[in-house]
Amino acid sequence: MKFRYIAGAVALALSLAACGTSQSATKTAESADTVLKVGASPVPHAEILNFVKQNLAPAAGLKLEVVEFTDYVQPNVQLDEGQLSANFFQHKPYLDDFNASKGTKLTFVTPVHLEPLGLYSKKITSVSALAAGATVAVPNDATNLGRALKLLADNGLVKLKDGVGTAATERDVVDNPKKLQFKPLEAAQLPRSLEDVDAAVINGNYAIEAGLKPASQALVLEKTEGNPYVNGLVVQAGHEKDANIVTLGKLLQDPKVKDFIKQKYEGSVIPAE
Repeated sequence: MKFRYIAGAVALALSLAACGTSQSATKTAESADTVLKVGASPVPHAEILNFVKQNLAPAAGLKLEVVEFTDYVQPNVQLDEGQLSANFFQHKPYLDDFNASKGTKLTFVTPVHLEPLGLYSKKITSVSALAAGATVAVPNDATNLGRALKLLADNGLVKLKDGVGTAATERDVVDNPKKLQFKPLEAAQLPRSLEDVDAAVINGNYAIEAGLKPASQALVLEKTEGNPYVNGLVVQAGHEKDANIVTLGKLLQDPKVKDFIKQKYEGSVIPAE
């Protein structure tokens, strides 16, 4: 009777051990099959990610799913809610403003590229041709509005309050010799506004997506030296050192990615150094 009890206990222990081994193996397999779901603007972010997915990720053992968004809000909302593993569409000043206004805890991980902001028009071919009272469309989000106003100020169209820099709003315009009228719009709408306004300050990704060529078609283009608006990979705080995130960050900075950006976008998108 005692022997039968001991044998049964041994069998139970072996069964539990086998179960534990099986569960461990399952977890390992699940880990190996984990897909990194990354939200991105279609151009150039999703194109860059798809280059990585097709050319670099397989050898690194990384599985990528690229989810495209046409706005600047949902990629952060869905990342905060855990529907995405990461996103790639924004610069750090925009992220900082989003975190402050929405109470999210998202973290900038890896710089990838810069998309210079530009002033475009279908009605004039030079900044000097802007008429008195001309309407200029600008991004309506806080960081890109300030960035747009600074671009106009750097090119002598307006003067901003001393020290305000890229935090400027329309209230910080202290001199507007041409009496320009500003029309704030959602960034994604700016290329379409070119039919209705005299000029528009357009974010690089939306300009490229609309078929514009920033390097050759912008009336004026943002300077790249010392520019804080580098776009990069963003994750939930606390996930910066996750193995797959670290791997993706390294791949996005790979020399092959830099060459892809240079060749495909011909100066309209500039790899981060």
